[in-house]
Amino acid sequence: MEVLALVGAAGTGKSHRALLVAERYEADLIIDDGLLIKGGKILAGKSAKREQTQMAAVRRAIFSNQVDRELAKQVLSEQNPQRVLVLGTSQRMVDLITAALDLPKPKLYVSIEEVSSPSDIRRAKRYRTEEGKHVIPAPTFEVKRGFSGYLVDPLRLFMKGKAKSKRRMLVEKSVVRPSFSSLGRFFIADTVIVAIASRAGREHEAIDKVLRVEVDSTSEGVFLTMELSVRLGFHLPDVLRQVQERVREVVEYQTALNVLAVDAIARKVSLDEVGKEN
Repeated sequence: MEVLALVGAAGTGKSHRALLVAERYEADLIIDDGLLIKGGKILAGKSAKREQTQMAAVRRAIFSNQVDRELAKQVLSEQNPQRVLVLGTSQRMVDLITAALDLPKPKLYVSIEEVSSPSDIRRAKRYRTEEGKHVIPAPTFEVKRGFSGYLVDPLRLFMKGKAKSKRRMLVEKSVVRPSFSSLGRFFIADTVIVAIASRAGREHEAIDKVLRVEVDSTSEGVFLTMELSVRLGFHLPDVLRQVQERVREVVEYQTALNVLAVDAIARKVSLDEVGKEN
């Protein structure tokens, strides 16, 4: 197994350039900020970009957590990649990562200045400092699961294939940024989530009332349990499935939280007709 490294100061656009460098040097696995990424899929790890302090982010990125470290080593052993690209803010940081994961020291260190122009680096720094934007070299559907409460947007672009090929590949990265306001950090109270979910549930014509909504919040997202009063004359399984889908869609769109599950329970059957005022 060979190891390569992409090195540059924090916020200079290493993650943005990671796929390009991996393609150029034929690396089939990327280690970036605590994540193991292969073929657009996150195989192991938790992103350091979720940490609230620089110290915690560094510890996450160098796999200080024993559970994460052992899982990453197991995945590396199973995948047995021919070439691995490791991202770090310095050669020392890369060496700490490779040592933690029992990888050989890098055969080549590539600096961010070799693959990005000065204007690209300035732009990356501005996005980081002014807008809080971070790039993860994996598709949005892979990234979103670990970034509940963050805004996650796809960044799609065409990238030239290997030097001997004229093909162009469509690749997707993800832009993540915390839910910060100009006045500081904010949080979404459970009562707000309840109100959003209740309103979404009542949109279905078969729902007479939303009797109760329970919110179970975790770091990965929220679980919702809804008790409903359903009007007579509708096919209950279809109604509950449609309410689940609608509530998930609305809550995720309005809050940027991951809705891990929506349990819709019919507690009562109402004899009220559609359109009748309660």
